[in-house]
Amino acid sequence: MTAGPEATVPTCPNWTVGRLVRHLAAVHSWVLACIADPHGTETRGERAPKEWDELLPWWDERRKELRAAFDRGADTPAQVPFGFYEANLGSWARRQAHEAAIHRIDVELAAGAEPTTFDTAFATDGADEALSMILHRRTADWSAVEAAGTVLVHAEDARTLWSLTLTPGERPTLGGPAEPDVTLSGDADAVYKRLWRRPANVSITGEQTLLDVLETP
Repeated sequence: MTAGPEATVPTCPNWTVGRLVRHLAAVHSWVLACIADPHGTETRGERAPKEWDELLPWWDERRKELRAAFDRGADTPAQVPFGFYEANLGSWARRQAHEAAIHRIDVELAAGAEPTTFDTAFATDGADEALSMILHRRTADWSAVEAAGTVLVHAEDARTLWSLTLTPGERPTLGGPAEPDVTLSGDADAVYKRLWRRPANVSITGEQTLLDVLETP
């Protein structure tokens, strides 16, 4: 199955495949600029072309450049404008791997295809990034959040648990195992997808509304 640039993306409201591809291309261009200027600030990448026939080869070139850049080694300094990641290529490689993986699902759904199943190690890392970095550490205004309780996330095939405590007005905090108010469980692939609000076969027991706080951007 294929999805042209005008196909709608059901998991990204108001987006078409063309807009999604342009987004990825622009992100890759921005990351390349951040890598090229490791000590800079507020770096911008090149603008991605708007026309589909120009966009695809332009994106492919940025993709190849990015893969080549990552070959320099994980500890190579790079500008990373997120204070909760280390400023190196390893952080960008991890973030971009999951950025591309989740949007791959989006395009597959737009084409009416069965979404990719990610292997346990990759999916577990994606779930960990979402919970321990993006949700646990990102700067956000949590003042209006009223949720209180403990959320347990269980990637069953990976035998991995995450426990998050929700306190009104504060960002979620990771801690040791505690009696949960809600449990989200399933294989790592499903948990990873559910944390990014993509269709997934997971089990949820307890106060489901507490999971709303854990929605990724």
